[in-house]
Amino acid sequence: MALDIGSQQTRWKTISSIVTAQRSGFERYQWSLRLVVAMLDTLVIVAAVLLAVELRGRLDIFPEALDVESNVQRIAAWLVVVWVAVLWGFRSYSERSMGAGTREYHRVLLGSFTTAGLVGIVTFLTDYPLSRGFYVLAFTIGTTTLLVERFVLRRVIHRLRLHDHLIHRVILSGAPGNVDAIARILGRERWLGFRVIGATVPQEHLAQDTPHGVPILGSTANLIDAVARTEPSAVIFVGGSTASPAEVRRGVWELEERGIGTFMVPSLTDVAEGRLTMIPMGGLPLVHVAPPQSAARSRFPKRVFDVVGSVLLLLVTAPLMAAVTMVVKAHDGGPVIFRQTRVGKDGATFRCLKIRTMVPDAEGLEAEMRRKYSDPGAVLFKMTHDPRITGPGRFMRRYSIDELPQLWNVLKGDMSLVGPRPALPLEVALYTDDEQRRLRVRPGLSGLWQVSGRSNLSREDALRLDLYYVDNWSLMQDVSILFRTAKAVLQATGAY
Repeated sequence: MALDIGSQQTRWKTISSIVTAQRSGFERYQWSLRLVVAMLDTLVIVAAVLLAVELRGRLDIFPEALDVESNVQRIAAWLVVVWVAVLWGFRSYSERSMGAGTREYHRVLLGSFTTAGLVGIVTFLTDYPLSRGFYVLAFTIGTTTLLVERFVLRRVIHRLRLHDHLIHRVILSGAPGNVDAIARILGRERWLGFRVIGATVPQEHLAQDTPHGVPILGSTANLIDAVARTEPSAVIFVGGSTASPAEVRRGVWELEERGIGTFMVPSLTDVAEGRLTMIPMGGLPLVHVAPPQSAARSRFPKRVFDVVGSVLLLLVTAPLMAAVTMVVKAHDGGPVIFRQTRVGKDGATFRCLKIRTMVPDAEGLEAEMRRKYSDPGAVLFKMTHDPRITGPGRFMRRYSIDELPQLWNVLKGDMSLVGPRPALPLEVALYTDDEQRRLRVRPGLSGLWQVSGRSNLSREDALRLDLYYVDNWSLMQDVSILFRTAKAVLQATGAY
């Protein structure tokens, strides 16, 4: 019996140590974040419910047939509890949904609508006299405020990570080429909060550093030793390891016991979350990649979005364009509109409209400018301080006012509100097979390139963003890019 008790005590100690380890390090951070978000959601819902109680009597949205004041107060407390519970049940506090992408907002919306439906059904079936004004106000104010709260919290976390707070120290494990590729992405997207402290690579690739400077901490076979020395928050398996699946599985087990987070990077990158589905088959985790939305499916809704959006924006910006037109004409007396040939969908050319920002003979001066300031053979010529730009033109370029006439190109169908950057024929003539994929959609007045640095982007980054857009188009993404465009234009990032 003593042996049985001793073995049970040992077993419970082992289980306790595993649970404690799983709640340390990376996992403890995830749980802390969940609790913080849940507390903030609760405060937001409480405030929304109290505000709905207060406004119900003042606004008199739905005249009540009887006094339901006591009923409102009784259900208010229950509503807060049920709402938070439903949000938790819809996994809106899962680390898989928080911090990036649209899944978090989708789950908050779905959870809020479900709560509203449940309350409506229960009050109807039980003939409970719930105030309709309170019902409408509570869910309208609460749902909107929850979305704003999640957005603000996400921005705060991203800002803290950009200033080296809430950072996870990670080790990459795999082939040097894959390590460098993922390290570059994590270095570029610092808001993700992952700082690479080193890598483990196959034995035959051991060196002091990878080709792009990631310190090598040892071989993939000695991953646990590297973890013990550096104590990272997580390990990211990036592919290219010589280890068998069984060896990788055993490594994951050891990392779990140490409280180290584990991630696996598939070979395919730049695929939207909505196109990926995990399908476990015989213990093998297969990732199904759905094809992009076909041109036929996306053509009509995108075109309607472009027409309606361009008409509204033309009406709103008409006074600004009229004022700018007079300023440009008065400055030097030259033409106001600059027309340049660009390549559109399926390689068709069109005349792209802009308000002129350079001296009238700017194109004639380009050859001399290339000879003095740039490589004469370069496809594109860009200068941070181009002397051909006029005074008014510099201001217009800073805030992209010169591109407003392209709304007419959008209305005509030459361009879209959102899409890849419109390219010059000289650029398209040098396109690789991959880059030709850009021409499957209309070029955009704005796009991922516009909200990610504009002229500061390298050619490789611009290509990656354009191809991502072509392969992962969605109407919600277009709306998101347009909102982000307003911020990018006001900040004037990468504009010259």
